[in-house]
Amino acid sequence: MERSRSDRIAELLEEQILTGRFPEGSRLDEALLAEEHGVSRTPIREAFNRLSLSGLVVQHPRRGVFVRKTSASELIEMFEAMAELEAACGRLAAVRATEAEIEALQAANRLCRAALERGDVDGYYVENGVFHHRIYAYSGNRYLEHEAQRLHRRLKPFRRMQLHLRGRLRQSMHEHEGIVEAIRRGDAAETADLLRQHVAVQGEKFHHLMAHLRAAE
Repeated sequence: MERSRSDRIAELLEEQILTGRFPEGSRLDEALLAEEHGVSRTPIREAFNRLSLSGLVVQHPRRGVFVRKTSASELIEMFEAMAELEAACGRLAAVRATEAEIEALQAANRLCRAALERGDVDGYYVENGVFHHRIYAYSGNRYLEHEAQRLHRRLKPFRRMQLHLRGRLRQSMHEHEGIVEAIRRGDAAETADLLRQHVAVQGEKFHHLMAHLRAAE
């Protein structure tokens, strides 16, 4: 079944929110967006309703639609959920990944290392995303893969932020190496533990994220 215009617009707006075109707290102009997409206001309103259900925007009567700000407690909860989803994906991948898939994961990790050696934070972020999405796929559970991808997209701006913390890139790379080795050995429990620790936001990383959020307000 073909997706509706409102669905396609909602997906595009979601991506633009998550990649920073529309920062937290900004107002989404219904008329301008209708003109930009060459549609009436109805598909835009339907897209807003979908984004509201996903928690990305909040609709205020007579004021408009605004990109929703993420509270500290909500951010912690999302990262806790992400850590558990990734742990589950890793645990399954450790017992289900084929030799070819393990080689592909190692190749993705080599691209992460190349970006690290260049000092390319943005490049590392892109390759890091590929690395994690391969683990989701290699879990062999499509539902779990979809849910992990969905929350990963929601957390994209915040995962990017933490990579700018001094020393975090090299620490992340070291953690990747351990994850790949645990998957290669087929150690499901260790893979899950390593991914949970890798994704969890604690201590200095959390304070760094909060500083970025306050600066954006």
